[in-house]
Amino acid sequence: MKKSTSRRRFLFAVGGGGPVILGAQDKAGSRTPVLGDGAHTYEVTHDWGELPGNIKYGKTHGVCEDSQGRIYVHHTVNEASESSDSMVVFDAKGKFIKSWGREFKGGAHGLHIRKEGSTEFLYLCDTKRALVVKTTLDGEEVFTLGYPKESKPYSRPGADGKPIKYSPTNLAIAPNGDIYVGDGYGSSYINQYNRKGEYIRTFGGPGKEAGQLDCPHGIIVDERGAKPILTVADRGNHRIQNLTLDGEHIEFVGGTNMPCHFSFYKNGDVVVPDLAARVTLLDRKNQVILHLGDDSAANTWKDLRKEPRDKFTPGKFICPHGACFDHAGNIFVVEWVEVGRVSKLRKV
Repeated sequence: MKKSTSRRRFLFAVGGGGPVILGAQDKAGSRTPVLGDGAHTYEVTHDWGELPGNIKYGKTHGVCEDSQGRIYVHHTVNEASESSDSMVVFDAKGKFIKSWGREFKGGAHGLHIRKEGSTEFLYLCDTKRALVVKTTLDGEEVFTLGYPKESKPYSRPGADGKPIKYSPTNLAIAPNGDIYVGDGYGSSYINQYNRKGEYIRTFGGPGKEAGQLDCPHGIIVDERGAKPILTVADRGNHRIQNLTLDGEHIEFVGGTNMPCHFSFYKNGDVVVPDLAARVTLLDRKNQVILHLGDDSAANTWKDLRKEPRDKFTPGKFICPHGACFDHAGNIFVVEWVEVGRVSKLRKV
């Protein structure tokens, strides 16, 4: 199908009733689903990337693009996989380049890329080993952050007499190099370090009040305004929360159900993988543009995520866990499903 024809079919199908998904009921995938509307229209390719036969995805948790247009996918590794490599790297067309990271098997989660000087580095969160690891693009370790024993909340024993749980899910980096680690699967604090990995402070903590968090699953530094701020996917509280870089509450942001993480595009748009079966786009004022591949009303995602991929409906999301814009405005979405799924939303 030619792109122009696809677009005309989509706009005709929208009519006055809002966006629909062409081919969404086509289980065989013979037609390319189209999502969105107007300037935010995307053709969807599910199971993007030529995965080699010796690698089988586990839960696909993180995705990012480097300055060369290469796509990095971090997954937990399926038990049936011959290779234990958790990081898979593709070129822009989806051709497999390399894999590495067997030490992250079972714990691969947060993934952040940052250019420091002329060199790019990856920052990875391992929920199984409770580590944050900085690596080169080839997986060579630069440094590791472990249990935040310098922090007062973590230095005191919990009710059971043991140290409180720590399981980092994602991180963000400020313009000055400070690192903010969200303890999403642990005790719902955010721990701040300087660029050398030296501890600065802890804030947040469990609760529903302003400044408190319940599973700070994703975190990013928002530099779109006059001053950089922290944007946190406060997933257990079903909201996004903005904080100062010192951890003080600024505001809540609506429009998402179970936000997992964030990616900014150069025009100020934000893509939010929303775990309960949709991907949300926000504008630079944090207003909802639209929801993509929304299957949240069906409320079947908790069971569907355990099914084989032939049970997945093209054009519908199940459990979006990570997402990123590439340099051209396309969107990559990875999902928390047992067999893994990587989708490319090509902007048309």
